[in-house]
Amino acid sequence: MMRVAPTVLLPALAVVLGACAFHWEPAFDETAAPGVFDDVAIADPSEALTFARTLRDGAPRLLAVRAYRQGTVEAVDLSSLFGRPVAGVAALLREQGYDAIGRAIAGAGAEHVLSLPAAELVAPLDLGAAHVAAGTNYPEHAGEAGVQEGPFLFAKRVAPTGPYAPVAAGDGLLDYEVEIALVPLAPIRAGEKPAQMGLVLANDYTDRATLLRHIDPFDVASGKGFTTGKSFPGYMPVGNLLVVPRDFRTFVPELQLELYVNGRLRQRERGGAMIWDSDELLRQTFARAGLRWQHRGAEVSLLGDGDALDEDMLLLTGTPHGTVFAGVSTAQKLRGAARWVLGGFRGSVGDGVVETYIDDARAAGIFLAPDDEVVVRVDRLGVIRNRVTS
Repeated sequence: MMRVAPTVLLPALAVVLGACAFHWEPAFDETAAPGVFDDVAIADPSEALTFARTLRDGAPRLLAVRAYRQGTVEAVDLSSLFGRPVAGVAALLREQGYDAIGRAIAGAGAEHVLSLPAAELVAPLDLGAAHVAAGTNYPEHAGEAGVQEGPFLFAKRVAPTGPYAPVAAGDGLLDYEVEIALVPLAPIRAGEKPAQMGLVLANDYTDRATLLRHIDPFDVASGKGFTTGKSFPGYMPVGNLLVVPRDFRTFVPELQLELYVNGRLRQRERGGAMIWDSDELLRQTFARAGLRWQHRGAEVSLLGDGDALDEDMLLLTGTPHGTVFAGVSTAQKLRGAARWVLGGFRGSVGDGVVETYIDDARAAGIFLAPDDEVVVRVDRLGVIRNRVTS
C-alpha cells in the first residue's frame, strides 16, 4: 500500500479545510427587557448589608443602600449617620460590628438618607493590583473551553477600575467573564476559615490572543500565561455594590450571574454551580501559594509578596459558560498543523494552531469590538456597565 507523506497530506487537508467557516454563536438567544439594567433587587438587611460609594468633594463617601430602582439609588450616608468621614467597610465593621451597623442603618433618620443616580457610584472599596483568580470553576465553561483537568488558580495583576470604566479592545481578541469576587474583611492566612467575607462583582476581561500565545497547551491547568493574557490596564472593572452577607457561604450559591453584550444575553448561571466553593477556593489558594509564574519578565505568585489574602485583594471565583472563546476546533488544529509544515517547521505545531485560531476569530469578528456595551447585572450584587473602546 502506498503511504502518503505528512508533508503532502497536511497541505492538502489545509486546502480542503480552509473553506470551512468559523462557526460560533452565543450560548443564549435572549434580549434584555427595557430598563432591566436600571433595577437591582437589594438583599433584606437581615440577610446582608449592601454598601456603595460616591465621591463628595473628591473623597469617597460610604453609603448603605436601601433600594436601587429606575437607575436611582436610595441610601444612608454613613458619614452623616456616624458624624465623621466613613470611607471603608472593613474598618467600619471592626469598629462597630455587623449587628450594630445594621441597627444604625435601620434607625437612620430622614436627614441621613439621600437619593442619587446609580451612574454616580464609584468602586465600592479600595483595591491593590494583586489578586487571585480561578479558571474553569464552572463545569459547562470547562467543557466549552476543552479543559479536562478541573479548576485551577492563577495570579491576576491589574488595578481594578470602576463599574462604568471603558475597556480598550486594542489589537487583541477581547473576551468577557462575569465573576463573583470574594472580599477579605481582614487578612486571611493559611488554615483560617473567615466568619464573614464581602462580595463584589468583577468582569475578568481577557485578551484571548495573548493568552493562547502564552499557555502550556499540554497543561492548561498550570495557569501558565493566564496572568499575562488577563492583566492589561482596565481588564478588571468591579461592580457598583459591596455586599456583606450574614452567611456568605449560603448567599453565594443563590446568586444568578448574568452578562449581556449589546443587550443580548451571553452568560447566565447560579453561583451554586461552582466546582470549588468559597472554602475550597481559599484552601486551594494557600495550597498553591508557593507557585510562581512568568509574567512580562517577572515572577508572580498568588499572594504577591505576603503570606495572606489581604483586604485590598480579591479572590475571583471563576466564570460560567457563554464566553466568546469556546475551544479550538479539530479543523483548526489540522489546519494549524499544516501551517506549521508549510512554514518550514518553525516554532511548534501549537504555534501554528494558535495563529490559525486567531486569524479565524479576527476574520469572523466574534470577539468584542469598539462601541460594544458589556453589562453585568446580578440581583443583590449590583451592576458593571462598560463601553469597549479601540
